[in-house]
Amino acid sequence: MKITVLAENTSKTGLPCEHGLSLYIETGNDVILFDMGQTDLFSQNAAVLGCSLDKVSLAVISHGHYDHGGGLGTFLKANGHAPVYISKYAFGPHYNASDKYIGLDISLKDNERLIPCEGTTVIGQRLTLYSCSDRKKLIDMGCSGLQEMKNGQLVPDEFRHEHYLLIEENGRRVLISGCSHRGIINIMEWFRPDVLVGGFHFMKMSVGETLATYAAKLDSYSTTYYTCHCTGTEQYEFMSLSMKRLNYISTGDSFTIN
Repeated sequence: MKITVLAENTSKTGLPCEHGLSLYIETGNDVILFDMGQTDLFSQNAAVLGCSLDKVSLAVISHGHYDHGGGLGTFLKANGHAPVYISKYAFGPHYNASDKYIGLDISLKDNERLIPCEGTTVIGQRLTLYSCSDRKKLIDMGCSGLQEMKNGQLVPDEFRHEHYLLIEENGRRVLISGCSHRGIINIMEWFRPDVLVGGFHFMKMSVGETLATYAAKLDSYSTTYYTCHCTGTEQYEFMSLSMKRLNYISTGDSFTIN
């Protein structure tokens, strides 16, 4: 399995970057686009990196925030055949702590290529999406001030619109997570994958005792981590001092999981 980072907050390659995430995943059976950043930047970088969007056989939007699904319209034009798997709740009104709308382009909601998902959804050979809405949390890691509109009022987001992609290949279980809003500790407890790729959503957390505790817990699993985006670079540097299998991926990076 080969993963190329089309868009992420940082860049070590000189390619332009943005706050967001987009991954081009090549498995033995499929070419998957996981998230699409916040603009068309993922498409521009794909062309430079030799990643053909026309070869994408299926796409996944991890949750209903603009920095993961903002490029949806661009993808639908660039690729005329791949289905896009998305939570049935993804187009709900989502807001940040400052009451700013951070959701998706509502005009795309009824596009015939979108496949709304809930619960557990098998989307291909050894490819499964999990929303985990019914799973018990080991720890409440909060919502970082993120909100959703319910009955005309803004309330803490429950992240019903988030799901995770499990890829099983060559005897390895690889979990792809956009932002891990339900809590990275909970997600690790639920899946215990061999490899986890995605953000931990620690970027607003102070470097200190709590983060050290989370790092120790994550390191207790035998998982190899490729983290990015909402983890935060300062938080990553702090955790990397105590985590043996923690890696950071940036725009333009490409890596292989055997």
